[in-house]
Amino acid sequence: MDFSIKTADKKNSLDMIDTDCIVIGIYDDHKLTDAAIALDTNGVITRALESGDISGKAGSALLVGFPEKIAAKRLLLLGLGKKPTAEKDFRQAIDTAIKTVKPLNVGDMLLALPLDLVSSRDVSWSIYNILAELHTQFYRSDALKSTQEPPATLRKVSFYIPSEQEATATEALRRAEAVMAGMTLARNLGNLPANICTPSYLAKQARDLSQTYKFELEILDKKQIESLKMGSFLSVAKGSDEPPKFIVLKHMHGNSKDLPVVLVGKGITFDSGGISLKPGAGMDEMKFDMCGAAAVLGTFKAIGELGLRQNIIGIIPACENLPSGHANKPGDIVTSMSGQTIEILNTDAEGRLILCDALTYAEKFNPAVVIDIATLTGACIVALGHINSGLFTRHDEAHDKLADDLIAAARQFNDPVWRLPIEDAYQEQLKSNFADMANIGGKPAGSITAACFLERFTRKYTWAHLDIAGTAWKSGSAKGATGRPVPLLCAYLFMREQ
Repeated sequence: MDFSIKTADKKNSLDMIDTDCIVIGIYDDHKLTDAAIALDTNGVITRALESGDISGKAGSALLVGFPEKIAAKRLLLLGLGKKPTAEKDFRQAIDTAIKTVKPLNVGDMLLALPLDLVSSRDVSWSIYNILAELHTQFYRSDALKSTQEPPATLRKVSFYIPSEQEATATEALRRAEAVMAGMTLARNLGNLPANICTPSYLAKQARDLSQTYKFELEILDKKQIESLKMGSFLSVAKGSDEPPKFIVLKHMHGNSKDLPVVLVGKGITFDSGGISLKPGAGMDEMKFDMCGAAAVLGTFKAIGELGLRQNIIGIIPACENLPSGHANKPGDIVTSMSGQTIEILNTDAEGRLILCDALTYAEKFNPAVVIDIATLTGACIVALGHINSGLFTRHDEAHDKLADDLIAAARQFNDPVWRLPIEDAYQEQLKSNFADMANIGGKPAGSITAACFLERFTRKYTWAHLDIAGTAWKSGSAKGATGRPVPLLCAYLFMREQ
């Protein structure tokens, strides 16, 4: 889908723009937006209001076909609720507009809405949310079906913007398009079956990105991983015939003295649970256990599209977790890259076993911050459901700032997180009689003890952990990857450029 900005001036007066549909706003007190006033020269909008066919309530809509004295073929009158429009009402209105236009023979659409009149928000926020809703409604996951639906009719969307907002809107559109491209990649990877999306396939995707955007790339194979003494990571990988890959992407476009942001994504391309086998029902969804890795790759696609002037490194430990004669057994003890030993009480707590070595590896970059992204615990779904991702950091000045920045970024792009505690008292649950720590801490506070486990490998830098087990994909009739938290990660990186 192509996007563009049209500047509101005498050369682009609304009544002269030839398009399949112009979307204009109506407030719930029957007051017209400036664009609606400009197109009401023959009274078509006023008569629609007087007839009661549209109320102006948020999400209400009325389609007017072939209006007189207007070049556009259709007008879509869209209820915006009260002025200024509440965030929820704006998103509901956009949802309605897209659902109304989608089944019609509309090839191009012009949005002439007051994007700067959303309560406590600006034009950039409005443009992002419009593109996000378009992405949600037009995303397709039927690439592997033998028969596919015809492509969508809508191919072009334009924003009608006052001239004084043109520069801001143009940059907002550029960034929003990049985020959507990153989300699309993350969703596509997440939705692929595990017989296609293997560790080697993830490595190939990283290679494709590096070639397209000139990223530096390292892909370490099993022997190289062994030479780094990543015993914890390798213990998970050894149960599968698929070779593990340790992927490192580098976008070093910042000042040479600037410390990098490091993103670490969990890349378990299929998680059977290993010897601690998961129940069969729903196990197909464990192809989504690499959504942390997909989020890192998706974020790097957005970074590449935008050419951010920052130093950013992505690390992806990728393997499968399968039962075999070589697989980890409950009670096994392994030695991590850090030298700390781990008693594996449950082989289904494998994500932390691959992440701990990746987090130790991150030390070599002397990072400004490290953020790991992982579908780590079912306990996080119990705690937060499918709305908020879990956010974990230590509790000190540097980590509080990182948490606050991530929460602000989440709000900017509607990719919510909720901060949960990490306290020394929870570390007691990870005690082992035979090793430095156990890999699980029992049922109580399961997402917190998982984060506490990771925290033991991050004490040389500022770190945050995002548990996306409840937000990386949806189940049921809407089954599929969501692309989260690509928006959050991008918003955080954008904030660092300000």
